[in-house]
Amino acid sequence: MALKRRVAGKMKVKLPATAELRRAYGRLVAAHPEQRDQRLDKILTRREVRSLSGVAVITVLTKPYPCPGRCTYCPSEARMPKSYLSNEPAAMRALALKFEPWRQVTFRLRALIANGHSADKIELIVKGGTWSAYPWKYQQWFIKRCFDACNQFGGRRQRTNGLAAAQLINETAKHRVIGLTLETRPDRLTPAETVRLRQLGCTRIELGVQTLDEKVLRRVKRGHDTAAVARAVELLKDAGFKTDFHLMPQLPGATPGSDLANLKRIFTDPAFRPDMVKIYPCVVLATAELHKEWRRGDYRPYSDKQLLEMLIKFKVIVPRYCRISRLIRDIPSTSIIAGNPVTNLRQVIRALMDRRGLRCACLRCREIGHAAKEEPRLLKAEPRLFDENYESAGGLEHFLSFEDARRRAVFAFCRLRLPPKKPADATGQVWRLMPEIRDAAFIRELHTYGHLVPIDASDPEAAQHKGLGRKLMAEAERLARTAGYGKMAVISGVGVRAYYRKLGYRLQGTYMVKKL
Repeated sequence: MALKRRVAGKMKVKLPATAELRRAYGRLVAAHPEQRDQRLDKILTRREVRSLSGVAVITVLTKPYPCPGRCTYCPSEARMPKSYLSNEPAAMRALALKFEPWRQVTFRLRALIANGHSADKIELIVKGGTWSAYPWKYQQWFIKRCFDACNQFGGRRQRTNGLAAAQLINETAKHRVIGLTLETRPDRLTPAETVRLRQLGCTRIELGVQTLDEKVLRRVKRGHDTAAVARAVELLKDAGFKTDFHLMPQLPGATPGSDLANLKRIFTDPAFRPDMVKIYPCVVLATAELHKEWRRGDYRPYSDKQLLEMLIKFKVIVPRYCRISRLIRDIPSTSIIAGNPVTNLRQVIRALMDRRGLRCACLRCREIGHAAKEEPRLLKAEPRLFDENYESAGGLEHFLSFEDARRRAVFAFCRLRLPPKKPADATGQVWRLMPEIRDAAFIRELHTYGHLVPIDASDPEAAQHKGLGRKLMAEAERLARTAGYGKMAVISGVGVRAYYRKLGYRLQGTYMVKKL
């Protein structure tokens, strides 16, 4: 801003809007690619954090549809999918666009590019209650429309016959879906559902766990127990999926102590150990059954101070392999009748931890794009290879990562799973339905951090496109081969298949597979 004022004053012209500068810069670069300047790219990018993790995130919502759950804390608006409010940012956008997936994706692509972000690597996240409860025909149509929007953006509307055709086009499209996230309940996961998720191109599941406290689960009418969570995690990991737990402290019947014990258990109990977590403290909303309990005096959330202290204790013990994606949900404070009203909870907790000399070791806090904002010299650190292994859901996980020597910043990582040689019955059914992954080791995730660098571009100051991914893959293959696995299966996003082909992988079913 100061630079704009200085130059505009010197030239005696009206102060231009940043959007105007971005458009002018875009025209210049299009005509003269050699004039591109990485520093200008960053200066002219609005809300740079949206692509600091190396991908552009696009969130879309499904239409309202009956949910199998009867959870007392869930709001129920007639115009919205179960658990969503019409004044939440992504929900407002979806409602205005009548929940049409093509329009939602196109709208977000246009906004990202207008704000200076590259959008050729897209992490597509589908919200809207319990995905697995929607009709299969609607699921296929919805995902196909999302792929169509990515394939057609900025070009002509190309007709495709079916989801598979749209996915094939996306392998080489300008805007590629490199990951697809869907959300569902633990008790909706079956072997057949797992196969359907892969047919859609899904690579990550957001699992509505909420709590591991059986009494609390019964009190809020959740409809499943912790055994269902363990079965779902095993089924997902033995098919190569990334797992993301939704967790909800402050539910009826919970205390700060019991919540902390439950949050700790997800990492100490080998039946769980998710790759990511989202923390959504329970709040009282007008259209939820819990509102009646609150009015009767049967439920009172514990204090905001107790919540803060509990979450600080939790963040300190989160393992390096896990990413805390969220610490609050985007519910406007005006809709919250009781419960935590602080919408910038992550920043408040970070400030308190900094004053106490405490650090969180989760992936989000250590990814290079965020870490370098505090310590710019980390960008020039020499990446070192680390291997943390741990048991989870009956298998052995290797979290391979390139980090600086002090492990303050993560440049790239890989999740390798070595599944049990004798799988559980449910896993055995999945492997019979998808024989291409029988007896295979899995690459469940491969990710290079730093600001998003376009697929065919380079940036000397960025972590992407430096060969770290290839090195991680080579190490993962070595470990799997040593452990006696004859092949590797990658749960690749549709838009990343071309990358794995360069490494000798071939598409078998819905996985990229290579003999070791």
